[in-house]
Formats: sequence, C-alpha cells, structure tokens
Amino acid sequence: MGAFLKNAWNKEPVVTVSAGIGILAVILPFISPYTKYAAMYNQAVPYNYPVPVRDDGNMPDIPSHPTDKIGPNLDWLKKL
Repeated sequence: MGAFLKNAWNKEPVVTVSAGIGILAVILPFISPYTKYAAMYNQAVPYNYPVPVRDDGNMPDIPSHPTDKIGPNLDWLKKL
C-alpha cells in the first residue's frame, strides 16, 4: 500500500490529493461527534411547527398554553 501511494504521489500528486479528500469526505461523517448531536437536534425539533389552537377541554394531547413543557426537552443541550 505504501509503495502504491508513493508511486501515485510521484506521478500524479493532484489526483492523489483529490482522491484522499474524497475518501475523507466519505469517512468523516461516520466518525464525527457532530453527527450525533445533529441527529439529537433533529429528533428534538419538530419538522412542522404546531399552530396554536384554543383548548376546549377535550384535547388532552394539546397543551393549554404554548409555554407548557410538553414534548421532548433540550436539557441535554444545556449540559454540553
């Protein structure tokens, strides 16, 4: 492997560097800690934001006030 890389570097350094950058671009997301936190952000934040509705007392899954703490919390974000 080392001999191949040395030969490739001597003949075509630009192609060798671009291939290395391409391989790094494929591998880096799997080993990056930012991928874990991005997934946690995406799970905590809803894709569609809810429209405020008036509670008539017959809607247990809708908070009575927008500031009620119902749903996933972001306490893990404060501990970073």
